[in-house]
Amino acid sequence: MNLQHKVIFNVLAKDVDNAKELTAVAGERVLVGVMVKDFPTEEAAIKQVQSFQENGVLVSVGLGAADPAMWKKVADVSAATKPDHINQIFPAAGYTLGRMEQLAEQPVVNAVIEPTGTPGKVYISTGPNSSANREAISCEMAANMLAEIGIHSVKFYPIEGEKRLAEVAAMAQAAVKAGLKIFEPTGGITVENVYNIVKTCLDNGVETVIPHLYTSLIDKATGKTEVEKIQQLLEMQWD
Repeated sequence: MNLQHKVIFNVLAKDVDNAKELTAVAGERVLVGVMVKDFPTEEAAIKQVQSFQENGVLVSVGLGAADPAMWKKVADVSAATKPDHINQIFPAAGYTLGRMEQLAEQPVVNAVIEPTGTPGKVYISTGPNSSANREAISCEMAANMLAEIGIHSVKFYPIEGEKRLAEVAAMAQAAVKAGLKIFEPTGGITVENVYNIVKTCLDNGVETVIPHLYTSLIDKATGKTEVEKIQQLLEMQWD
């Protein structure tokens, strides 16, 4: 995965053909998500990831609606397929990174941090049990906890489009200060609002932004992510 790009888009694809279409247009600037929750078994998810990889698609293994119960399935599927990018709950991010390093692989591993409604305060209790605890901590503490174990990226979810830009800015600043160079805003992002969301991240020092745009890019009639919308994203300039 080439992190020389300032902005990389994390999207879905209906099938291998759709994923190939998106990759043909966007190349290394698009990651195609495989949500393990959508598959009845780990084996089925592994088969899908491998099918994408065999066709030159950069794969992001994800939970599926940030479902914390999927954390172990994400780790197992990732260990079997060595994807380019892994989405993980905060409590299991270090575990997942450790498993990949045992395989001598260096994908981008993120950790889900949740906004609280107050800029500067976040929840890191994004696991299946810990999510019942709503105890806020500072953005700085959250970022430093990730940095000290080598996690690469903050996945900030859900940001509800442009509703939480002040919180995005505060978390981005803390991440950069801690040495985390990648930031992944997620939740309610569309072609219409992605520019301001990405700009907020870049303006606060982030080197690589990976916005997640899922259902907003999908044609409801076909179920496919629209190539035209990917092209719109690629035309945007943040310089």
